[in-house]
Amino acid sequence: MAVRRTQVQTTLNGEETDFLCEPRQSLLEVLRDELGLTGTKEGCNNGNCGACSVLVNGRVANACCVLGVEAENAEITTIEGIADGDKLHPLQQAFLEEAALQCGICTPGFIVSSKALLDSEPELDEERIRFWLAGNLCRCTGYDKIVRAVLKAAGTSDNG
Repeated sequence: MAVRRTQVQTTLNGEETDFLCEPRQSLLEVLRDELGLTGTKEGCNNGNCGACSVLVNGRVANACCVLGVEAENAEITTIEGIADGDKLHPLQQAFLEEAALQCGICTPGFIVSSKALLDSEPELDEERIRFWLAGNLCRCTGYDKIVRAVLKAAGTSDNG
């Protein structure tokens, strides 16, 4: 028996997008498997690591815990939508400059989550960043470089 697929209309990285998905497919599966946006990573697949963090209507969400059908009429931003064309977002640039990445599995989730923080609270300190990013896990960097990168990006004039 064929599984019925649902048509979903959404705004994805600033562009109107339609896709078909099964009712049980997660947004993570839709992004990666149906839409080819592989920047969003699968880590734990149960909402504990933050590797799949995306913005849904401006709020951080674990894409593995959101159904694709829930994207109907939503505004979704993935790591692919953070840069402005070929120009890196200040967070992305700071992550490079501060060497705040190693294997790269967690990096997209950290950048997306950090962008949400900068968008809502441009004046930050280390304690606030560490609290905000507690839902994002990294097994490689030890977090200090990530925090320094977010602080550096917060110090730029345009967090766009």
